[in-house]
Amino acid sequence: MLPIALSEFTQLFRNKLVLLTSLLLPVAISVLFVYRHELFEKVGSLGYIAAVIMFVVTSLGLYTTMVTTLASRRQNLLIKRLRSTPASDTSILMGLLLPVTALALAQVIAILTVLAAVTKTPASVPLLAATVVSTVIMMLALGLATAGLTNSPEHAQVTTLPVSLGTIGIATWVGITGTEELTQLKRLLPGGAATEVILNAWDGGVPVADSLRLLLPTLGWVVLAIVLAGRFFRWEPRR
Repeated sequence: MLPIALSEFTQLFRNKLVLLTSLLLPVAISVLFVYRHELFEKVGSLGYIAAVIMFVVTSLGLYTTMVTTLASRRQNLLIKRLRSTPASDTSILMGLLLPVTALALAQVIAILTVLAAVTKTPASVPLLAATVVSTVIMMLALGLATAGLTNSPEHAQVTTLPVSLGTIGIATWVGITGTEELTQLKRLLPGGAATEVILNAWDGGVPVADSLRLLLPTLGWVVLAIVLAGRFFRWEPRR
C-alpha cells in the first residue's frame, strides 16, 4: 500500500489540473471565507463558515480529485496491472486514495485552526473532529460510487458536478437558514445533517449527545454509497 501511496503522492503534484482542483482552488475559496469572515457572519455564523470550508475542501479537493484519479488510473490500465501483483484490492484502493485523503484532512485542519485563531474556538472540538471524519468517509464512499460511472478523467468533470456542487449548496442553504423549517428534508440531504452538527459544534447551544445523533444520516449515505460502489465500480476501463 505505501509504495502505491508514495507514487500517487508524487503524481499528485505533477498533474497541474489535479493540483489546481485538489489544493489551490479549495484553499483559495477557504482563505476568502476566513479573510472576510465578518462579512459572511452577517448572513450565517462561524459555524456556517466552518461548514462551507469543510465541504469546499472535501467536495473539490477530495471527492472530485479521487474520482478523476481513479478514472485516470483505470483508463491507463494501472489498476489492472496493480491487481496482478500480490497487493490486495483493498490495499490498492487505499494506496491510490491515501495521498488525496491526507491532503484534504490537512487542509481542513489547517484552515479551521486559522479560523479559530482569528475568531473564537469551537464550542466542542471533539464533536467538530467527529463530523469532519464522518464527512470525509462519506465523500470517499460517494467518490467510489461515482468512479464506477465515470469513463475517463475528462468525464469526471461532469459526473462529479451533482455531488460536489450539491453538497456545497446544501451546506450553504442549511448554514444560512438553519433547520427550523424543512428539518427532515435538510437533514436527509447529503451534507445537511453534517452541516447542522458543525453549526452546533462551533456555535454551541445544543447538547453534544443530541448532535451526535445527527451524524446518523451521514453514516446512512456512507452505507448507500458503498452499496452503489460495489455494484458500479469497475477495475478495467468502461466500454
